[in-house]
Amino acid sequence: MICQNCNKNKATIHVTDVYPATEETPQSTVNEHHLCEICAQTKDLPHTKSPGETVQANVWKLLQITAEQTKQRRKELKCKTCGMSVDEFRSKGRLGCADCYEVFRGPIAELLERVHGALEHVGRVPGISDDDLERMQELSELRRELDTAIREEAYESAANLRDKINQLEGVEAEEPDGAPSEGE
Repeated sequence: MICQNCNKNKATIHVTDVYPATEETPQSTVNEHHLCEICAQTKDLPHTKSPGETVQANVWKLLQITAEQTKQRRKELKCKTCGMSVDEFRSKGRLGCADCYEVFRGPIAELLERVHGALEHVGRVPGISDDDLERMQELSELRRELDTAIREEAYESAANLRDKINQLEGVEAEEPDGAPSEGE
């Protein structure tokens, strides 16, 4: 097939335009164009660019749109009580009122995760000794293991974990009939 534009070269690019039916044209219309590489480039068709260029351009456009939307959302985010905006919060480093904690929940969480690497406190707790903190962490781990054992229906293992938890909590395990356990 020969290029419909220059009528010289072999047509290697085939473009099909489909126009849906409208009130003026009750049937959809299909137009086919057969072009050579040179004529297709002069028409600036999207597929005449290398795939890498097209993908890179599309990714760049998407990043710009996303950045603009984020910027717009940040401008719209304001505390109704004190009038503080998220940009003010970011520049001052402190909140304007108690309601700001709820309004700026998302940006605060992002900030905490970026600064501390987590959203939950995992360090020392004031007023608790190192031994008590270690016991609390061990209890937490044992409870997770107990939940897993119950889910997996490993009841013997679950019973042992339950006894360890009770021992750490200072509660002596009792037999089902109410009698004290063997160690008493």
